[in-house]
Amino acid sequence: MNASVEQVRAILAELVKAALVSDDGRSLAYREAARDLLKDLAAAPPDPASVRMDGAWTLAVADAETPARQPEQGRVNLTLPRQAPFTLADLLAPDFDVDRAVDDIGKAASTG
Repeated sequence: MNASVEQVRAILAELVKAALVSDDGRSLAYREAARDLLKDLAAAPPDPASVRMDGAWTLAVADAETPARQPEQGRVNLTLPRQAPFTLADLLAPDFDVDRAVDDIGKAASTG
């Protein structure tokens, strides 16, 4: 995996974890981690051709939904969409809202 995909995967994973976790303090920590990672991404934006967003999304969801994280994921049982809900341009936009993104991930998920 190239460094750009890894960087985007890490951001998306933090957003998914923030949407899944039931503890507001942990959710805030995940959101802050996403904000920090977004700053790094914006400081050195990757070539869009080098980032496959759907692949990064799939890896991020797998990372966020590991069995080790299941005890903290009490908000809802989510089935997340297969396609990335954000583009690279979305993530790089100066007005990208992490809180709204987390809310959108929760709304886009199917409950099981």
